[in-house]
Amino acid sequence: MSEGNGPVLAAEGLTLGYGSDPVVRDLDLEVAEGEFTVIVGPNGCGKSTLLKALGRVNPPVSGRVLLHGRDIRAQRAKAVARRLALLPQSPLAPEGITVRALATRGRFPHHTLLRQWSPRDEEAVDEALELTGMADLAGVQVGSLSGGQRQRAWVAMVLAQDTGVLLLDEPTTYLDIAHQYELLELFADLHRKGRTIVAVLHDLAQAARFATRLVMMSGGRVVADGLPEDVVTARLVGEVFGLACDVVPDPRTRTPLVIPHERP
Repeated sequence: MSEGNGPVLAAEGLTLGYGSDPVVRDLDLEVAEGEFTVIVGPNGCGKSTLLKALGRVNPPVSGRVLLHGRDIRAQRAKAVARRLALLPQSPLAPEGITVRALATRGRFPHHTLLRQWSPRDEEAVDEALELTGMADLAGVQVGSLSGGQRQRAWVAMVLAQDTGVLLLDEPTTYLDIAHQYELLELFADLHRKGRTIVAVLHDLAQAARFATRLVMMSGGRVVADGLPEDVVTARLVGEVFGLACDVVPDPRTRTPLVIPHERP
């Protein structure tokens, strides 16, 4: 999946916003191949806005995003979609679509006038449904599923896209805690097999447990970037989230665990 020696994704002087007041300001970020990067920060800090810009959804006010060294806005959408898949927050499925039909949409970037549906497409969809535990619900309409099942159906579509880079915007939304960890373990396994993953997560313990690198944002800027144990500290959590806490090693993984203080 390698396409050069530079970063897979890079933001250069990126300013993003929806009006006169930018949400992200003059941000630089590089994502190396094979990293599992998790972006954390308080609500409204620009995490999802940044992720959507990395996925070619949000056009920059200024600056640029590079995918394999080339401006992502200058690349054809279909070419980008063969290299990078984005799972947005709370996506909406077309009415009446089944789980399998939704997953097959992940294969569209791989089709051309000369190459339509193939055995490889079938294999990719079957594998994505199995990995997400949705194979038994393949014929069920997405609209009739529970929130957690719907989320896993969308993840199946993203996995069927079979890209080297996955961008995940709060992928554990609507999932109960068991399914949250099950899904994060799946992403960790994909990472171990060579995928580059950038995810936005709210839960600091989950972020620290699964990330190889944490990026902490506040006010549209990166305020800390590094190993989880260097980023999730009592000082930074207090400054960025306004939460007085202790940070202790998780008894099983030794990754940082935030213990909030009682309110006075």
